[in-house]
Amino acid sequence: MSATGPATLGPVIEYPDRAGRTRPVATQVVALPGTGSDAHFAGRAFGPAAAARGLTLRAVDPDPRAVVASCRAALDDAARHGPLVVAGISLGAAIAVEWAASHPDSVAGVVAALPAWTGPDTADCPAALSAAVTAEQLRADGLEAVEARMRASSPAWLADALTRSWRSQWPHLPDALEEAAGYKWPGTDLLAAVATPVAVVTAVDDPVHPFDVAREWAAALPHARLHRITLDELGADPAILGHTGFPDFD
Repeated sequence: MSATGPATLGPVIEYPDRAGRTRPVATQVVALPGTGSDAHFAGRAFGPAAAARGLTLRAVDPDPRAVVASCRAALDDAARHGPLVVAGISLGAAIAVEWAASHPDSVAGVVAALPAWTGPDTADCPAALSAAVTAEQLRADGLEAVEARMRASSPAWLADALTRSWRSQWPHLPDALEEAAGYKWPGTDLLAAVATPVAVVTAVDDPVHPFDVAREWAAALPHARLHRITLDELGADPAILGHTGFPDFD
């Protein structure tokens, strides 16, 4: 696993949240990409908003052989150097809220962008189904053939991002996708246990990350705000994720 940007040491400073409790002020941002994605895209999504606030960015490249475990390890490592904002996309958003639920004293806020599902039963989850099918195709047809089909059916910005990340994760990409397909998404009980403020950012026209799921997350999380963008806006500038979510913690 690799990451971009060093973590920095900083004091634990506390201030009241909206409910009157105290929470740490972040010294850094850990950015977690979605399934099959990489630190490059996560950095584009959250780096500008982090820089505008003087926060160190650590964008994580998950180990495709152990995606969830490597993301959790990156969070554990970063937390040793000071409080953080955890910003995640899709699967990264789920890992972010799970980790925040069990580490409330280390997290100043969570940006949960494009959540894909609620609860462990993912039989009808579009993201899980897509990951499983893609993994099967990769094992049967190889990277080049599947990449060509992906590029033909995707907008240019997404095709370029996935081409870069898929190639960097090959030959372990099918393993990463199968792990994502089998992942048990957080349910409403876990979401209700997250004491940290959460900015939920959804693309209202994204069929893989349905708006209704984001709305369900925002309703279940005790301290959440729901923000709406479009896929065209995301494609034009991925930094919209950070610029939309980070103001909730200012």
